[in-house]
Amino acid sequence: MQYLRSLLFTLLLFVSPLLPCLLIVLSGPLPYRFRIAIAIAWANRVMWMLKLTCGLDYVVEGRENLPQQPGVLMLKHTSTWEVIAQFCIFDKQSWVIKRELMWAPFIGWALLFMRPIPVNRSAGRTAVEQVIKKGSQRMRQGMGVMVFPEGTRMEPGQTRRYGLSGALLALEVGRPVIPVAHNAGDFWLRRGLLKKPGTIRLVIGPPIEVSGKEPEALNLEVQNWIENKMREISSAYQ
Repeated sequence: MQYLRSLLFTLLLFVSPLLPCLLIVLSGPLPYRFRIAIAIAWANRVMWMLKLTCGLDYVVEGRENLPQQPGVLMLKHTSTWEVIAQFCIFDKQSWVIKRELMWAPFIGWALLFMRPIPVNRSAGRTAVEQVIKKGSQRMRQGMGVMVFPEGTRMEPGQTRRYGLSGALLALEVGRPVIPVAHNAGDFWLRRGLLKKPGTIRLVIGPPIEVSGKEPEALNLEVQNWIENKMREISSAYQ
């Protein structure tokens, strides 16, 4: 039965962005707040559908750790859930995304108007420089910048070296890094149809200050916090 519920949700999810993406494109001449309001409304509707069809809800811990000024959010990437849910949780964000997403029908068209930071992941140093340049611009516009530091979705319990772009951006602008961990990958599998019922925990960590730190040391501090918290959350679920 849960597979049938998951199939129904997946079908609803597939068609759900079509109208919002069209509305975002049509609202291109309007102020940005109109476009982000459309995206937030869509994400809230998806979270509602997920709870209704699959019995999968979420809670957020540590909202008090979000700073008044925008910072660099480093978010663990294990599923599609956090890509959608972040609209419901974090305010005024730009996102470092892979350039290929901009070529997707509907979603790519909408992204053109949403101020992301698309990068060619194979470009090496050039991609990092683009994150620093565009990320600094976004912060001057009053937006935080969200980075998936591993660059791709990871299976629960797995990690790899975090990319330096988020740490370098934080050092460039002198803003803290806000680490974020969650156990969405235990419920919304990276591969496969099944969405397990339960409650996803997303934990926002204390801001990690950057003053006087080297990029590698800052990156390691962020990775240690996220991965330790991931183990804690997953062990509590299991």
